[in-house]
Amino acid sequence: MKKKITYCLILVFLMLYLSNVPAFGGKKTITFPSEDGLQITADVYMMYENRETPFIVLFHRAGWSRGEYLKIAPKLNRIGFNCMAVDQRSGSEVNGVMNKTAMLAKTQGRDTTYIDAMPDIESALKHVRNHYGRGRVIAWGSSYSAALVLKIAGDRPELVDGVLAFSPGEYFAREGKSSTWISRSAKNIQCPVFITSAREEKEAWFPIFKAIRSSDKHYYLPSTRGNHGSCALWGQFRDSEGYWRAVEDFLAGNFKTQDLSLSACNLSACGHARAGAQTNHQGRQHGYIQITN
Repeated sequence: MKKKITYCLILVFLMLYLSNVPAFGGKKTITFPSEDGLQITADVYMMYENRETPFIVLFHRAGWSRGEYLKIAPKLNRIGFNCMAVDQRSGSEVNGVMNKTAMLAKTQGRDTTYIDAMPDIESALKHVRNHYGRGRVIAWGSSYSAALVLKIAGDRPELVDGVLAFSPGEYFAREGKSSTWISRSAKNIQCPVFITSAREEKEAWFPIFKAIRSSDKHYYLPSTRGNHGSCALWGQFRDSEGYWRAVEDFLAGNFKTQDLSLSACNLSACGHARAGAQTNHQGRQHGYIQITN
């Protein structure tokens, strides 16, 4: 009888564990706790079994959800990265995907300002480090979350090995923060940083960029009007290709990915990878602007 009970308990724990472990080559929705106990919802896009594969953690813009990355994350998979798209508590819906973290926070009477999302971002970065491998962890933000990942990279360098920030800015004055709240933290960033935005938004983030002391900082501005946040990469925008070239050059130049032929999934089903993505390539610039002082 005791053996049967033990077997059943083991089976239950195994099922609970597997429910939060995504299958390779697919997307799985998981939950995990934020620092204050709120359950965070996220979509994990796991293509590579090798635990040294670099991992990009994707955070959405204001009023949106993890649905911002429905088309972006699979493409990042194809160029050699595992990903997780996170619902922060400050957001709502996009692309038919509801922000479940925000919905839960509201039902529990929690505050949902931009700054209130900070523990969600930090907890997501910790969750990836603790559960999905030994590779480098890259924080990717959009609009307000772009600013917050830059702040975290400066204040908590142990959590972040690289940053991509789409349309960051000093967005937090209405929440009682100074006009240099992000810049003061950004000056401590030592990891590789990439910043981009719509063309007219440069003034909002360039002081932050100038404050960064990392010798490996880059920005990209399109020759066109461009778009705000990570949606600049959405395929319906004609200038998205320029943004993608800049992103791929930055990633390839700073993060060595795994040999894609050794992937645990069937690449013919997932789409073939860009040639050379598995090497630490310092190649083409494509109008990609690098400033290091």
